[in-house]
Order: sequence, then C-alpha cells, then structure tokens
Amino acid sequence: MPLEPGKPHSHNAEEDSESTCHNRQDDSEAQNLQNQLRQNTEIAHSGNTLPLPPNLVSVEELIEAEKGVCNMALAHEIVVDESFVIKQRDLPESSFEKTLEDIMKKAFWDSLRAQLNEDPPVYDHAIKLLGEIKESLLSFLLPGHTRLRNQINEVLDLELIKQEAENGALHIPKLADFIIGMMGTLCAPIRDDDIKIIRDITDVVELFREIFAVLDLMKLDMVNFAISSIRPHLMKQSVDYERKSFQEFFDKQHGSLEITTEWLQEAASELLSSDADTSVYGGAAAGAKDTSALCPTSVLNHAYVKLLKWDHDNRLFPEPVLMDQSRFEEMQRELNQLTITAAVLLVIYNMTGAALSGLSGFPDRLKRVIKVLLTDMHMLSFHLSEAMVSMSEQICVEVNKCLSQHGFSLLTTEKETVLKGQIQAISSPDNSVHKLIDARIQTFLKMILASSNPKSVAVPGGLGPVRTELEEVTVKFLHLVNYNKLVFSPYYDAILTKVLKKNGSQLSGLSEEEQLSSR
Repeated sequence: MPLEPGKPHSHNAEEDSESTCHNRQDDSEAQNLQNQLRQNTEIAHSGNTLPLPPNLVSVEELIEAEKGVCNMALAHEIVVDESFVIKQRDLPESSFEKTLEDIMKKAFWDSLRAQLNEDPPVYDHAIKLLGEIKESLLSFLLPGHTRLRNQINEVLDLELIKQEAENGALHIPKLADFIIGMMGTLCAPIRDDDIKIIRDITDVVELFREIFAVLDLMKLDMVNFAISSIRPHLMKQSVDYERKSFQEFFDKQHGSLEITTEWLQEAASELLSSDADTSVYGGAAAGAKDTSALCPTSVLNHAYVKLLKWDHDNRLFPEPVLMDQSRFEEMQRELNQLTITAAVLLVIYNMTGAALSGLSGFPDRLKRVIKVLLTDMHMLSFHLSEAMVSMSEQICVEVNKCLSQHGFSLLTTEKETVLKGQIQAISSPDNSVHKLIDARIQTFLKMILASSNPKSVAVPGGLGPVRTELEEVTVKFLHLVNYNKLVFSPYYDAILTKVLKKNGSQLSGLSEEEQLSSR
C-alpha cells in the first residue's frame, strides 16, 4: 500500500468535472490509470506483495474510484496544460460509432418531422425539445439574472404551450425567435455568426437541430470559461488535491506501487553500474563506486530520464506518472527524431569540414528535409532503415547543391558513397554516432534536472544544430518532472529509502569481496 501523506486542503471539483470529463476528446490518462491498476492486481510479483483475494472491490467502490480518477485527471490537465480546453467529441467518419450515431439522429429528426406533418400536427416531441431548450437557457444564467429568468419561464411555459398545441394555436417560429434572441444574449462573441445562420433557417426541424447544435457549443464555452476561472485557484491547492485523490484511489483499489518500486530499483542499479553517472551525480572520480553517489535525488532524476526511453508497448508505466504517459511518449518521439537529426548533421559536417558548417540557413534546410522523412517515425508501419536510404540520397543532393552555390568542389563519387553509407548506418541504435548523440542528450537532461539553474547548463558538443528544438523539449520535461516531484515526493521518499538501503548493503558486501581479492 502506498504511503499515506499529510492531509491536503479540501477541494471540490466533482460537479464541474463529472459533467465535462467524459466529453473530453482525449481522456486516456484516467482510463490508463484505472486499467493499469486493475492489471496490477492480476500480475504476480514474487516477494513484493501478498496475493489479493478475488472480488475484493465492490461495484460501488469501482464506480466511486472511477469518478475520483476522472476528477483527478481533469484537475491534473487543467494545471499541467495551460491551453487545456474541453473539446467537442468528433467521431471518425468511417467508424461504426459515427455511422450508428448518424442513423439514430436521422431517425429522431425524421420522427419529429413526421409528427409535425400530420393533420393536425402532433407536438409531443416538439414540446419535449422546447423543455430541454428551456433548461439549457436557464443553466446559462447567474443568480442575479432575475429578469432573464422570468422572461424564459414566462415565454417557455410548458403548460401554456401544451394548451396552445391542444387548441391548434401553437406558433413554433414565434417561440424560436425568442429562443434565438435569448441565445444571442447569453452566448460568447465567438458564437455570433452561428446565431446569424440560425436566424435564416425556415424549416422547423432543421431549426431545432441547429439550435441544439449551438446550445452544445455554448455549453462548452461556459465550461471552458469556468476552467480558465478556476485554474489560478486550483493551482494553489492542486498538489494536495492530486496527492489526496491518488491515495484515496489506491486505498479503494487495494493497489500497490510495485511498478514504481521496480522503476526506481532499476534506476539505482543502473547508477551503481555506470561510472559516468556516478561521477556526474555523486561528484566522485570516474571509476569510483561510492555509495554516497546514490542519493535519492540522483536516483529519482535518473529514473525520470529513463521514462524517455520507455518500452510503452511491453511495459506498464509507473503509477505516479501514468497521467502524463502520453506527454512522455510525445517527448520520447521528439527526442528520437532529434537524435537522428543531430547524428546526420554531425556526419555531414565531419565529411564536408568547415566548408558548410558555418553557412547560415544550410542546417535549417537539412533539418527540414530530415523532419519530413521522419514524420511517421512513431508509427508501426514506419521503417527507419528505408527512410534513411531516401534521406541519404536527398542529403547528398542538398550538400552538392550548397557546395556548388558557394564555389566549393562537389563531393567525389567515393565521398558521396561513404556519406550515404554513414547516414544509412545511423538507423541502427548500435551505430557509434547514434549512441554518442543519444548519450549526450541523456547526459544533458540529467544535468538539467540536477542543476539549480538549468539555464546555465551548456548544450554538449554535437547538439548545437538542434539546440532550439532540444531546449523546447527540455522545458516541457522539466515542467512535468518538477510538478510530479511536488505531488508524489512522499511516495518516492518512502520507496527510495528502502531501495537505497538495499543497494547500500549489497554494495558493502561487494566492497568486502573486492578487498579480499586484492590482498
């Protein structure tokens, strides 16, 4: 069971989040967290946890836990993503869901049209729709909007409307004019054009359809305005709120932090076996394995960098960072592209020497060529080796073109063949240039996390041509890591204390053996 941190300040986001969280187009973070924790109870980790009895969690607890995760995910998105807004759900055109939705909507509106075309007209469906419109308009009002509320209740009096319908005196266009006018009063300026379009519609059924479409947009506008309003207040207590919500969810799910423990244990073991990391973080001389190098901060920083090399298809993501998995995946893709780009540029400059390295605009042109060819690098159907063949051909054309424009000799056939071969070889992770650039990017990220002044950290050699892009990724990475540390530091501290104690005892035993063997 995770450590119970200090009690946070109370925060109630349930009313807003419950009605909006399920409308968000990309709500995978909450679903991922719930799915992973359910899987965790089924995965056996010998020596880490006791087996859980079946049917331990009731349906009511699952529903409540799902609601809590949804609220936590929504609050997290609002705080982490300053541009976060609730978006209208758009189904793919060729999907089964879209086809089914279109069929059901058409059947509904056809039924309404059939009722209105009867002689005399039947207004049962129309009156129900007017009641829904009335409730939507009232929901936009603030407590002080007494006059508008009275107008809506007076004009859209459903009992009076039913009587008019029974007596054949109901005039829907007149009611529609009032509704559209009230919508124009209550809507945001961005919806003014939509209101103008509705005013020109004469078909009653089409008019109802468009009124509901614009009302849905107005509801989204209201929700997003509420989000922007509560963001400053939420940021002040988001750390405590997320920590409390995370703890409550794990308590209800009877979960554990086994994946997190394994993640941090791997980081500690890698630091122990890496002289380079030991010298960077621990301040010890290269080659000296000092237990003081394994401080909690160094292990945790190394663990965060490991997330940018994660095998998302075959490994579960650590629980405390699960809501940001999509962001880490995106940064991982960006860094993979930057690694290839920097490696290719390094090979080019080594081949051409000083002739092209200092030319303004040439690196940017090459980067555009590389970026286009690596656009689908994250897709399963993408084959990097094939893309590198095309890239080597285009790069040689660009290099010769630039050499010719500036009065330099073109690449010889032999040099061109060598350059193409070196570029194509970069597709292998074991390629020396690929490994060099990748190692320097990893080192740069670790130094950024370890530094009290990240802006003072110099970009390692070979990464200069992609410095701007690398710094953009670094800013996003640092923002996520710092916020994650604030929220989950109590959990990390508890796990790292055990991990470092375990590794420290192992290291002590190893040192004794080394001392005996040296005698």
